[in-house]
Amino acid sequence: MNEAIRDLVREQHVRIDELIYPMFVIEGENICSPVDSMPGICQYSTDRMWEELERVREAGIPGILIFGIPDHKDEVGSGAYDENGIIQKAVRLIKKKYPDLLVISDVCLCEYTSHGHCGLVKDGVILNDETLPLLAKTAVSYARAGADIIAPSDMMDLRVAAIRDALDENGFSQIPIMAYSAKFASAYYGPFRDAAHSAPGFGDRKTYQMDPANGREALREVEEDILEGADMIIAKPALAYMDIIKEISQNYNIPIAAYNVSGEYSMVKAAAANGWIDEKKIVMENLTGLKRAGAKMIITYHALDAAKWIREEEK
Repeated sequence: MNEAIRDLVREQHVRIDELIYPMFVIEGENICSPVDSMPGICQYSTDRMWEELERVREAGIPGILIFGIPDHKDEVGSGAYDENGIIQKAVRLIKKKYPDLLVISDVCLCEYTSHGHCGLVKDGVILNDETLPLLAKTAVSYARAGADIIAPSDMMDLRVAAIRDALDENGFSQIPIMAYSAKFASAYYGPFRDAAHSAPGFGDRKTYQMDPANGREALREVEEDILEGADMIIAKPALAYMDIIKEISQNYNIPIAAYNVSGEYSMVKAAAANGWIDEKKIVMENLTGLKRAGAKMIITYHALDAAKWIREEEK
């Protein structure tokens, strides 16, 4: 079968308009700080983020998932819901210059808390219910700044309902929620914690993120988030959890975003740098596998390269 026929009958295609590029913005000026564990990825201050945003626009990537790195952390993560916080400032600037760029704001407290956990802490215990109002307050502040989609990643129980109610009550009923519904307590997040300065100061996140061994539980989490008002869901990590993505796609009629996370990205980059793999072929095979599993959207740090390779194939 020749190449033209193979292309004609190919079941899955990775499209540029299905890619979402994660970005890290940091307080300060004139900062473009490389993340050592994620080659090619940088933290940008708001006056330098345009360099990367221009590349995003030139590549034709429709949206970004934005994470903030504050200059102040405290026990209650107040920087997350500060109207002049780093995400709020960045989103206002981005939407003013690029109104058509889709901005997805990650909602979590871990980058903003002194202890590095995703919720409030008392005596070493994560306080689920007490955290919900702060997550809701954060979501409303991001919507007010101009975020197009709210993406809660904290994994507190009932946070989707709390955020949906708060958005509706504050006049943002049109803002959709993209919930991290199947988010596992994974070792693949290590490089991200370098990039976002969000490693927990004690213990781990296994009490609120999911056990990697539990697939059926992931389906229950997805169903609960849908019932609470989620419009889209995220499965994270992606490559070791394609079975979860497939199960979700077969059981629920909801758009699924596969998050091709930092550790997955860094492993490919490290192997490619050593000449052990063909980076382009591996990346595109991975992304195609996620589409085959049922993902409608792919959040990936490879997005800029993938968009370039897709365009080259189209010529």
